[in-house]
Amino acid sequence: MMKKFGNFVQIKINAMIIEQIYTGCLAQGAYYIQSGDEAAIIDPLREVYPYIEKADQAGARIKYVLETHFHADFVSGHIDLAEKTGATIVYGPTAAPSFRAYIAKDGEELKLGAVTIRVIHTPGHTMESVCYLLTDENGKETALFSGDTLFIGDVGRPDLAQKAAGMTTEGLAGTLFESLRNKIMPLSDDLIIYPAHGAGSACGKSMSKETTDTLGNQKRYNYALRANMTRDEFIAEVTGGLTTPPAYFPVNVRMNKEGYESIDNVIHNGMAPLSPDSFEVIANESGALLLDTRDAEVFARSFIPNSINIGIDGNFAPWVGALIPDIEQPILLITDKGREEEVVTRLARVGFDNTAGYLEGGIEAWSAAGKETDHIRSVSADELAQELNSGRPLHLLDVRKASEYMAEHVTGARNLPLDDINSHMADIDKDETYYVHCAGGYRSMIFNSMLRARGYYNLVDVKGGFKAIKQSGNFRLIESACPWS
Repeated sequence: MMKKFGNFVQIKINAMIIEQIYTGCLAQGAYYIQSGDEAAIIDPLREVYPYIEKADQAGARIKYVLETHFHADFVSGHIDLAEKTGATIVYGPTAAPSFRAYIAKDGEELKLGAVTIRVIHTPGHTMESVCYLLTDENGKETALFSGDTLFIGDVGRPDLAQKAAGMTTEGLAGTLFESLRNKIMPLSDDLIIYPAHGAGSACGKSMSKETTDTLGNQKRYNYALRANMTRDEFIAEVTGGLTTPPAYFPVNVRMNKEGYESIDNVIHNGMAPLSPDSFEVIANESGALLLDTRDAEVFARSFIPNSINIGIDGNFAPWVGALIPDIEQPILLITDKGREEEVVTRLARVGFDNTAGYLEGGIEAWSAAGKETDHIRSVSADELAQELNSGRPLHLLDVRKASEYMAEHVTGARNLPLDDINSHMADIDKDETYYVHCAGGYRSMIFNSMLRARGYYNLVDVKGGFKAIKQSGNFRLIESACPWS
């Protein structure tokens, strides 16, 4: 029997419970497994109380915290969860964490109530990577928690652990090929695959939006599991088209391997309410980053000078990690009322632990105190068309990913992906006016706010982005920039 509620998918098989706890912002799946009065958590997020409450409500004790590898894209909750529950942290062979953990052998079996969890060492994404094979009380192999080894539609990228492994990307890819062929593909076709990530994660390049599937389907449809694929073909296809990994990835790996401050302390420090005067003083004295997490269009109308906008209602944490280069920099928050703790928590998920407080009363309190505000000019798609038709030279910037731009874009638009903003600012002339758009308005406001904070004042945001531009029917579009189309 399967139940769906919010981001939770629960499956009951006899007396066993498997629950996928999916976090869309990170495209990450954690897992709760229970048999009898014992539970295990696989790859937990940093805020651990939901797992503890779930086990308490079910009358279960969390026995294991199972880690598939040292994660790069988020800070796991393994240390806090083990300290609060007495659970044993488990890693696979070759892992060498700086804290107490059990290092399981390849093929070793862990008992959880009436079920068994087998550790399968699958190096390639990282050298310590493992999958966990769940066998029910009748001895039937039921589920594979595949971590970043196998995704739905993809496999883990092999370029993140080169330094730690002392190997090349191609060498790791070849190791992953052997792990998949020798350890995973021989398993039963009806085995359910539960990966650590889905579409939107930077840990793979072509993951499906689906978050579970059978191994049999993956053998049919996953390009990396083709039965007739050679090792060299696998290496070429898996390593081709990889984008540069976000800069925060190595820091998260280090935190996951060496330890971190308790999430309780991080939230306590970040939840300091600051009056406009105190906020201003701390900002000036500490060199803190001013992070405004409100909706893009609301931000555009009025914001604190030099603040940047990364909206909480989007892929917030990954964009913070990708665009803010100094993970240790103090951060001061401007948020919607009541969402302060959510923002602090989501920052901590990717290792940004140095939130120093938030503006109490928000931008309204700042304005009421008579302090300076700024704004960013926005135009609709129709207004943009009118300005284009005026005959004046106009610079249109498309800040979507290169693949989005290549698929379809406005004639004459220049592509400068948001991902590359920190390395390509010199490509923008401060004396020229640019009309900036993304797909829907979220990324373009991040782009505009970051550049405005650095002295680029001639940026105009296109409301609704490419979607609104296309729907207006006022622009000539190029559907493909491929030379053979």
